[in-house]
Amino acid sequence: MTTSSRTLAPPPPSGRRSDRGALAWGIGLPALRVLLVAAACTLAWLLLTAWAGPAVFPPPPLVAAVAMLPVNVVCLLVVVRRLRASGTSAAALIGYRRGRLGRDILWGLLWLAVLYVPFVLTIMLVMWALHGAGMFTAFETVFFDPEAIPPLSPGVAAVLAVVAVLTFAPLNAPTEELVYRGSAQRDLGSRMPLPAAILISAAFFGLQHVWYAPTPDAVVVYASAFFVWGIGSGIIAWRQGRLLPLIIAHGLVNLLSTLPALAVPFFLADGVR
Repeated sequence: MTTSSRTLAPPPPSGRRSDRGALAWGIGLPALRVLLVAAACTLAWLLLTAWAGPAVFPPPPLVAAVAMLPVNVVCLLVVVRRLRASGTSAAALIGYRRGRLGRDILWGLLWLAVLYVPFVLTIMLVMWALHGAGMFTAFETVFFDPEAIPPLSPGVAAVLAVVAVLTFAPLNAPTEELVYRGSAQRDLGSRMPLPAAILISAAFFGLQHVWYAPTPDAVVVYASAFFVWGIGSGIIAWRQGRLLPLIIAHGLVNLLSTLPALAVPFFLADGVR
């Protein structure tokens, strides 16, 4: 095993008490993030309703992306402290190396393609299970709720869009990779077989994303597809031994999902609902 692959390997057991702590952190840290995401989405929905009138739940992606800012800050602080206490650091798990950024970007693009194949296949399979032959027609209503377009002024929407684009991808990608594929998977792997650690971490990753689902059917699709994404990411993190390529792949997804928010103010100005 190479030096880099040892970085994400589970720490060797150092006593019964330390093992119990690893299991508690391996479950507790991702569970904390899921709860914070749920709380942030709920609070954002309540504030949106109070500000602009009745709104559907969950809040639209534009508002949800902004709501993740405090969640990511809190989770990043917690995971950094946990990693230090366990004898490593966020920098060690990320594995940035001078002169290798170009190769890491290429790795990130490769992992993005690799992860998207099972991700999309899972979406298609679950949609087929839910809607059968009408699955392609159902795509129009399962993943988009026209009532979810935020009832905000173009100026407010523009500010939210800029904040979302500037903060979501740069913070969300490294935070989630450190929480799920870094700290949690590493802690769980010190108490159980690695496949089980990857599956549990991926399950929390899938559960987190149901809070962004715009319809009940989308809840099932999101939970399944992001669970599969989490499994693939967990395997890649274990095999490659560093998180930076995964962070790049994850960050590109987050960036591409938030860039369309910049168009929302123009839709609102044109009266699109």
